Amino acid sequence: MYGIVSYVIFFATFCYAMGFVSTFLVPKHIDSTPQSPLGYALLVDAGLLAVFALQHSIMARPAFKKWWTRFVPEPIERSTYVLLASLCLILLFWKWEPIGGVIWSVESETARLVLQLTSMFGFTIVLVSTFLINHFDLFGLRQVGLYFTGKTYQSLSFRTPFFYKYVRHPLYLGFMIAFWSTPVMTAAHLFFAFMTTTYMLIAIRFEEKDLVDHFGARYQDYKRTAPMIIPFVNRADRKKKSFESHSQALK
Repeated sequence: MYGIVSYVIFFATFCYAMGFVSTFLVPKHIDSTPQSPLGYALLVDAGLLAVFALQHSIMARPAFKKWWTRFVPEPIERSTYVLLASLCLILLFWKWEPIGGVIWSVESETARLVLQLTSMFGFTIVLVSTFLINHFDLFGLRQVGLYFTGKTYQSLSFRTPFFYKYVRHPLYLGFMIAFWSTPVMTAAHLFFAFMTTTYMLIAIRFEEKDLVDHFGARYQDYKRTAPMIIPFVNRADRKKKSFESHSQALK
């Protein structure tokens, strides 16, 4: 029940996040009417984002997990992580301070629709990517399910299905697409998109170190064949190097 409740809270939070960023069908969103002075709003918003970033990163590290499971039963470690991450996001939605001020505004209805659909496409990439690598393991349901049935948990094997053949972090790519694709870019939205993108680029470094430690040479080889965020970058580099090598050989 703990695992299921944690998952339900996560999924409701994820759905609200889509409305929060796209300003669609939620009572309070990223561009609600400003209520506070600019300096105060920036300080509060930065603090809220920092709380989420610290929780998300620190609790994901293997060393923390090893210490944490001395107090929290291992089968619910992931569910607890998911629950606390969701609560940090709920706090952000609740206490977010809109800023106001428009950076850009797209007038064309067609272009506005395209940008809105692109944002939703980004969230779709995120959700699909979780299922590609095992959605239920990522959010703790597989762990509690195995424990409930008396089976031993086994870590997932290393795979690179679909999106993962083209980029190493499609989850982060999806979020970046979702956060930056907007017909109206306000100061608050720009601050949110910039800060979250910066966090994701930093978080990738820590995650990849953990993945190399866990999977070893397999992940090192994967890093050489798939770009980090932007699809096809590695292939273009390889073609360029191949062309340069061929040119040198001809000379």
